[in-house]
Amino acid sequence: MISKIIASMMPLCPEFLVWKFSKRYIAGKQIDDVIKVGKVLNLQGAKITIDLLGEFIDELSQAEEYKNQYLEIIEKTESAGIDGNYSLKPTMFGLLLDKEVCYNHVRDIVAKAAEYNNFVRIDMEDSSCTDMEIELFRRTKKEFPKNVGLVLQAYLKRTLKDVEELKDLNSDDVPLNFRLCKGIYVESTEIAYKEHDEINRHYIQDLEYMLSNKIYPGIATHDKVLVEKAFELIDELIVSKNMYEFQMLYGVTPALRKKIIDAGHNIRIYVPFGEKWFNYSVRRLKENPGIIFHIIKSMFLKG
Repeated sequence: MISKIIASMMPLCPEFLVWKFSKRYIAGKQIDDVIKVGKVLNLQGAKITIDLLGEFIDELSQAEEYKNQYLEIIEKTESAGIDGNYSLKPTMFGLLLDKEVCYNHVRDIVAKAAEYNNFVRIDMEDSSCTDMEIELFRRTKKEFPKNVGLVLQAYLKRTLKDVEELKDLNSDDVPLNFRLCKGIYVESTEIAYKEHDEINRHYIQDLEYMLSNKIYPGIATHDKVLVEKAFELIDELIVSKNMYEFQMLYGVTPALRKKIIDAGHNIRIYVPFGEKWFNYSVRRLKENPGIIFHIIKSMFLKG
């Protein structure tokens, strides 16, 4: 209840106060901030994925602006020699306004990454976007099989079926590449699992299916129980280290991140940045007020 009250008050707070909550989890406002963070994380043994903040645009002209920003991000990141790739949200490019315009913008970004033999992850947003984002991924992967991946959310009841239906795109030479996360958007009980243990159980079920079918998962979690279970599955199924990676958010559970790196596993850190940090932070806190407890705790307890 306290978290919900704090979250509802966030839009009324001055930006400098919200930034105190946000700065641990957002690299900064400019790509140069991300490059600095990326160099540090690379030295620590972690790769990164770069996410420009912004979503759900109102006008298609904004989509063009975001595309140009992403093209510049790719150029600057590659020039800096950062070991990382890119993530994007399709609603930034007009998914809910014009699917064809969105596809063309995303295609241009993936094509730019492909010039550097790099990779773009299509983020999964709320359930109103799921079918469209799977369609966008399928269409883009046919042209750029090595250069595009997708996010899937374990709390959605449809997820395992989605993986099975996308399996026709999988091959030994170019495996499907999914980031598997729990899911953050507020969805109804009709389409989403709600209980912690239930979500974890389906997360492991999805992960086991991917590993067993030579699909490359980004194991995106800060849950120690899931990390330990993933270790067990990797050993049990004798999965090569080039067929999976762990993924975490920037600034979250650094001690667990170090444990994964020290154990010899690949890990990638999701690094958001941009001028839209305030709206992003407020929206995320309102969608999931329970985060506030973890933010406050992390301000006093390292790791």
